[in-house]
Amino acid sequence: MSPQQVSLVQASWQKVVPIADTAAGLFYGRLFELDPELKHLFKSDISEQGRKLMAMISTVVAKLDSLGDIVPAVQDLGRRHVAYGVEAQHYDTVGAALLWTLEKGLGDAFTPEVKEAWTVAYTTLAGAMKEAAAEAI
Repeated sequence: MSPQQVSLVQASWQKVVPIADTAAGLFYGRLFELDPELKHLFKSDISEQGRKLMAMISTVVAKLDSLGDIVPAVQDLGRRHVAYGVEAQHYDTVGAALLWTLEKGLGDAFTPEVKEAWTVAYTTLAGAMKEAAAEAI
């Protein structure tokens, strides 16, 4: 990721943080709309899961400028997701739901440049998760 892309992701995420609960609801609503079969992967309260998701994204976004430092944690997350039943194709659905959520939450601030920055960030991190998951199988 370029420094400008990191900056765009971090600045846009700061606009999402105040609406984190709404964003989490939008995300899971869209995720289950795109693939209703994914509902069975979520055993706990979806509101609590949403809070965990928003906290995790906040942590990762804050550390995007030192990507090498967070990749091991992201890889561990990918390995853990294998046990939950997450499969490689689910990452594409999650990415689509995330970008849709950001578009809805940011409105006009979700410019083509911001979308590209988020796409690069998600693709990079999801790639690390998928690789680690594949090794864990």
